Amino acid sequence: MEPSILLSVKKVLGLTPEDTSFDEDIIMHINSAFFKLKQLAVFTEPYTIEDNTATWNDTLGENEAKLSAVKTYVFLYVKYIFDPNTNGTIHNAYKAELTEMEQRFLYECDPSYDT
Repeated sequence: MEPSILLSVKKVLGLTPEDTSFDEDIIMHINSAFFKLKQLAVFTEPYTIEDNTATWNDTLGENEAKLSAVKTYVFLYVKYIFDPNTNGTIHNAYKAELTEMEQRFLYECDPSYDT
């Protein structure tokens, strides 16, 4: 997988690395996803990106299980916001998956739960 956060999100959106016309918008949405993840206690410190040099391992290091879930959440969040599906069923499915992932992050990251 592409280590760059921005480039991997662009790939999910169907954009090429050379097409930088939407980079500012995509970065804004990626940072919004990271903001939500901070509020869900996935991150202990705020995390943002500014360009294509930030990598996934910069976010959570080598915690592969949590990193995989974070990648999925960020991809889905940016796709939902940046490129909303006009089909109501698919749009609702994205929203439901985001909500479920947020609930699972809360459960996973809550120190009062014994995992």
